[in-house]
Amino acid sequence: MEKYKLIGPITQLLSMDSIPLKGALKDSELPIIKNAGILIEEGHIHSIGDFDTIKRIAFELNAEIIELQSDYICLPGFIDVHTHICFSGSRANDYAMRNAGKTYLEIAEAGGGIWDTVTKTRAASQEELCHSVIKRANSLLKNGITTVEVKSGYGLSVEEELKMLRAISQANTNTESDLIATCLAAHMLPRDYNGDHETYLNEIASKLFPILKTENLSNRIDAFVEQSAFSKEQIEPYFRRAIEMGFDITVHADQFTTDGSEIAVKVGAISADHLEASKEEEILKLATSNTIAVALPGASIGLGCDFTPARKILDKGGALAIASDWNPGSAPMGDLLTQACILGTFQKLSNAEVLAGITYRAAAALKLEDRGKLAPKMLADFCLFSSNHYNEILYHQGKITPSQVWKHGEIVYSK
Repeated sequence: MEKYKLIGPITQLLSMDSIPLKGALKDSELPIIKNAGILIEEGHIHSIGDFDTIKRIAFELNAEIIELQSDYICLPGFIDVHTHICFSGSRANDYAMRNAGKTYLEIAEAGGGIWDTVTKTRAASQEELCHSVIKRANSLLKNGITTVEVKSGYGLSVEEELKMLRAISQANTNTESDLIATCLAAHMLPRDYNGDHETYLNEIASKLFPILKTENLSNRIDAFVEQSAFSKEQIEPYFRRAIEMGFDITVHADQFTTDGSEIAVKVGAISADHLEASKEEEILKLATSNTIAVALPGASIGLGCDFTPARKILDKGGALAIASDWNPGSAPMGDLLTQACILGTFQKLSNAEVLAGITYRAAAALKLEDRGKLAPKMLADFCLFSSNHYNEILYHQGKITPSQVWKHGEIVYSK
């Protein structure tokens, strides 16, 4: 195998390099290289630029040259920063009941809701869960998503959360994607738990957290801060303990009520995800903090509720990432590009803002500094779309999918 390889010429390469992390973006700010080449060195980008110029460097390095014969648009590999793709079972009945007018409580009382998925996921083996994660991650890879965050949260006990996180770790060694695991043991108080919220959180922190460190299963702690889950008062000591142990924090925040973003900013969370209920006060706090707002349009589509106020967050100077929230209940679609396009339509986001939200700004929401943009020394994670202009990709709202996906400098999907 050659140490170096050159891919090109590429009609338009959107490097996302030099894009600011925070604030509104105009399409004119997109860094576009025309007739571009990407020179790869052992899984990382050696150099990018004008194809003829890079080609001369490639010849000097005896690089393998892969010449493209038609128009292609190149984007960094997409990053889905919020998914729940480790689960078992279906909640199609929930969807039907919700659209028929049933409330969340009525659905839960009829045997649906998160607890339904918990029951089915607990019944699955680690191998079965691993296989399901691989299958879903591979389907995402075909859509250009080369890095996927994956949450636990359907185990809701030390033993069952470990099973999920071990399944995610096992899947990560059996898929071309990079899987970033997040511990969501604080998804809700388990119905079968003999104790209160504080006792449960203390048990998770004291018994589960050390094992996560010992086995290197996750460096991220999440919690659902909501009336149906955990209050900000209950969750703050849990987060503080996690921070003391060296974990990063992310928060399911402001989905239905607004306490989540407050605690996210207070504890210095890396991201606050959902935010459909955020109002002016919450938007301003987030925008003036270092916490990245993560919009989850899939949940809005699935539940029929308002979208994250993405336009206001950006206009106030905030950082915005976009993720799919792929889960069996509220967001079963799992199509990041389509959802990002729909969010852009309803929130009037520029193409630059949408693309930044699933590349560079998404990488920041996972504290990943080696991807999300195409520049020297970055991972050679990118996708090629058969088109002559990047606008076509979002214009078709997810119907145009990548013709090629490259991961760590190797082609992992081609159609």
